[in-house]
Amino acid sequence: MFTKSFHKIKQQINCSNIRRITMSSRHFEKVLEDLQGNPYYEKYSARIAALQKTSPEKFLQRVEQQQNTKEKEKKTKFASVDTRQFSSSLNPKESLKDNAPVKENKLEDIFKIDLVKDKDSVEIQTIWEEYYKRKEVISATIPKEVYTQLQMNMKKFPTFLFPLPRSQGYEFIMCQNFGHTVHFTPLLAYQVHKENAPECLTVIHYTELADKGIILMKGEYDKNVLNGKEAQCLANQFQIYYNGNDQNKLEMLEKFTKRPDDFKHMELISELENITLT
Repeated sequence: MFTKSFHKIKQQINCSNIRRITMSSRHFEKVLEDLQGNPYYEKYSARIAALQKTSPEKFLQRVEQQQNTKEKEKKTKFASVDTRQFSSSLNPKESLKDNAPVKENKLEDIFKIDLVKDKDSVEIQTIWEEYYKRKEVISATIPKEVYTQLQMNMKKFPTFLFPLPRSQGYEFIMCQNFGHTVHFTPLLAYQVHKENAPECLTVIHYTELADKGIILMKGEYDKNVLNGKEAQCLANQFQIYYNGNDQNKLEMLEKFTKRPDDFKHMELISELENITLT
């Protein structure tokens, strides 16, 4: 009965003498298919058919109104405000404002460099990673040559996006590179607050021990927005895109920076789903 009613409406539309139709036939077919998928369609199919037969123009007008309402709802949903409560541990990025000086973080403020002067890179890596293993931060030790490439690309491509898997799909997180620091902010929060948007993750690279062939990395994240695995996911994606080993990902950085009209957000999700960490 459901299918017959649907086809009957289509036949009536095709046979009616309608002088003014404001939608293309393809668009109209799509609208009718959407109606067919509506769980209340069968209940009201008789009324719909009657309205279409007696007043086809009024029928089309109502369908158009319904489509316009759906489009407005989609736009409103996409532009919804981020209502999460950010903690005060990561303040708005004051250093990212126009013409503001970049304040670099110093390793000596958190690490006793004098105590590791006589140690090699392997020993320092163990000390660094063991210390932060028990704290709610992410950490890593990056070979100097790898970081040299990272830093070069950080300067060339100061801003980028990363998709973060969520229970309802993906959330886009924007990264901004300043000096040796990477600031991560939910895209939705940045669209609303611009440079005052609170960070959800701050990754700092300490270069003071570069003479030993290593760069120490620490990432602090807002636990109201991210958990440890999500913070690590963002840090991993950052390194995979910026280390220069994947030509396809370099092209995406280039496209986002210099040819934004050609950039497609869905490609990021496709890349993430195919990433294998080595």
